[in-house]
Amino acid sequence: MNLAIDDQGRPPLPWLEQPLAETLARQRGHALLLHGAAGIGTLAFGVALAQSWLCEGHDGAPRPACGRCQSCHLVQTRLHPDLLLLMPEAARQAHAWPLAGDKPEDEGKKKPSRQIRIDEIRQAIDWVARTSSRGRGKVVVLHPAEAINLQAANALLKTLEEPPPGTRLLLAAGDPQHLLPTVRSRCHRVALAAPTLEDARDWLAGQGVAEPEVLLAAAAGRPLDALALAADGVAASAWRALPAAVARGQAQALAGWSVPRAVDALQKLCHDATAFSAGGVPRYFPAGSVPRGRSAQALLGWHEALQCIARHDEHPWHEALLIEALVAQGSGALTLRP
Repeated sequence: MNLAIDDQGRPPLPWLEQPLAETLARQRGHALLLHGAAGIGTLAFGVALAQSWLCEGHDGAPRPACGRCQSCHLVQTRLHPDLLLLMPEAARQAHAWPLAGDKPEDEGKKKPSRQIRIDEIRQAIDWVARTSSRGRGKVVVLHPAEAINLQAANALLKTLEEPPPGTRLLLAAGDPQHLLPTVRSRCHRVALAAPTLEDARDWLAGQGVAEPEVLLAAAAGRPLDALALAADGVAASAWRALPAAVARGQAQALAGWSVPRAVDALQKLCHDATAFSAGGVPRYFPAGSVPRGRSAQALLGWHEALQCIARHDEHPWHEALLIEALVAQGSGALTLRP
């Protein structure tokens, strides 16, 4: 996915246009904490904000990047010498955003880290101490900020409070409460609201997603997560058919799914079956597709089993056998009879 303002001056996601302009006009701090729900574009918002500060196509006025100058082109190609995007190794690989010192030949030899570690923070501190290459200052974007481990967070505090002149730091987080109070207190907070249902649906339709409202519900209203589902081959029709397949014990409906994705889908089905059985409305699956629970006790047992696996989804499970067992337990907890 594109993370930068394009050469037409358009933000990477349409619902970022207004908050981007407002943040540029209002915020003058050197350390910002950007926070919003996962899957709505917090990272793209941070990159677009950094691009706007580094833009050479205007006179330094606080407005969005032009998208056409040399600085913007460098951000678009992920090669700007004054922009450092600091993410866990796993996220860098997912977004194809290189970090100086990355060694492609080492990929695959060990599991990518999901933390931002103290060595990476120290390298970032050394980087900001060097002179800006293009004279517009330097920007560090850390995403997700919750991935900064304790030692790394403590190492960052002094730079957050007193960075070198012309340096800005952007911490993008899903939940600021997971950050140290000493980190939060040094940042100006900027909240990013989720897009409206209509904006998210129209954007997904423009990306070629069929029945976007179904996958949007599946992703709890988060359009980037809905797009990821579609990109992984989860069609709206397959999502709609999943509850009945699980109730029948048909684990092949989840064939090829990773354990985290399968557990997430089954947890959502368990939630909706519980709500439906209690007279409520399903949240994640279309109305009419969700079976009832056989009993509150059976649903609770299934829920607890799913919760246990979710806490250890990084364990080297035998995926097919685990998913088959979870579906079998779900089949025992659900009934297709009225």
